[in-house]
Amino acid sequence: MGLLEYLQELSLAHGISGREDSVRGIMERELKKYCEEVFTDRFGNLIARIGDRGPKLMLAAHMDEIGLMVKYIDEKGFLKFVKVGGINDQMLLNQKVIIHTEDGKGIVGVLGSKPPHKMKDEERNRMIKSEDMFIDVGAKDRRDAKRMGIDIGAWATFKSEFDILGNNRVTCKAFDDRAGCAILLEVARRVNKEDLNCQLYLVGTVQEEVGLKGAKTSAFRINPDVAIALDVTICGDHPGIKIEDAPVELGKGPVVCIVDSAGRGLIAHRDLLRMIEDVSKRYNIPVQYEVGEGGTTDGTAIHLTREGIPTGVISVPARYIHTPVEVIDLSDLENTADLIVRCIEVVDKYF
Repeated sequence: MGLLEYLQELSLAHGISGREDSVRGIMERELKKYCEEVFTDRFGNLIARIGDRGPKLMLAAHMDEIGLMVKYIDEKGFLKFVKVGGINDQMLLNQKVIIHTEDGKGIVGVLGSKPPHKMKDEERNRMIKSEDMFIDVGAKDRRDAKRMGIDIGAWATFKSEFDILGNNRVTCKAFDDRAGCAILLEVARRVNKEDLNCQLYLVGTVQEEVGLKGAKTSAFRINPDVAIALDVTICGDHPGIKIEDAPVELGKGPVVCIVDSAGRGLIAHRDLLRMIEDVSKRYNIPVQYEVGEGGTTDGTAIHLTREGIPTGVISVPARYIHTPVEVIDLSDLENTADLIVRCIEVVDKYF
C-alpha cells in the first residue's frame, strides 16, 4: 500500500473521539509490518517504535474525527444529539450520518429540522441551531429505535465518499487527521531501521478533537527529546476567506507552524524550525509557514508535558475542515511525508 491507499482506507473508517477502534485497527495492522514494538496504552493511544539508539523523536497524528452522540430518543423515534468536537451548526443540516451501535451495526440517518415552509419570517433569517435538529433513522417510535440497537450514547459519523477531484486533489470526511495518520504509516514503510540514528515513536493519539487528551498522556509515557505533531490546517485560497487571513494554499507544500492560537497554544521550538528549514532547502521540498490566531493541535499538549518537550507542527493544507467534504492536494501529502523522512535522518544532529 502507498499514501493514497492509506488515506482512503483511513478516511472511510469511522471513529469519533473515544471511539477510535476501527482506525486504530488499520494503523496497528500496517505498523506491525515495519515496527519493532506496537502497543495500545491504557488511554487508547497506539504507540509504535522503530530503533533503539539516539534521541527519542515522537511523531503524533490524531485518530479521532468529529461527530455526534445520541443523548435522547423521543417518543416518535427521533434522536437528539450533542456534537463531539468543533462542528458548525450551519454545516450539519440535511447531512447523512451513520449511527454506530454497541453491537457493531451502522444505521443510516439524516439530519432534519422544521421545514422552511412552516417557519416564521424571523426563523428563516437565522441559522438553525443544532439543538433544534434531530436525526431521523426511519424508526416508528422509541421502542422501534431501540430495536434497531440505538440507545443513549450511540455515536454518529458523517456518511461520505472518497472521490478524486481535478489536479491531483481528493475529497472525503476526516482528512483531519487521517491525512496525518496516513503519513505515519508511510514514514514507517520508508524508514530504514539500519540507518536510523534516533528512537522513532509513531503515535496515533485519541481524543484530540475534544481537548488534546491522548497527546498529553502518550507524551508523558514516551518522554521524547523532540516531537512533531502532524495535522491539517486551513487554506485561504478559496472564495469566502482572504488569503491574508490564512496565507496557505493547496499544492504549495506542507505548512510549518511557527505559532498557533496567537501564542496561547504552541510556540514552535527554534531548533526544530531550523532543522525543518535546513532540510527543506537541502532537498528542495516546498514549505509554507503559518502564524495562527485560532485553533491548535496535539503539539500544544505535547510541548507542555513533564518539564517541557521541544515540539513543532507540520500540517497538510486542507479546505473545508470539519465537514464531510474536506479537500487536500496529494502532492502536499507526499511532500509532507518526504519532509518528515528527511528530518528523521538528521534529527540527532539537532537534538
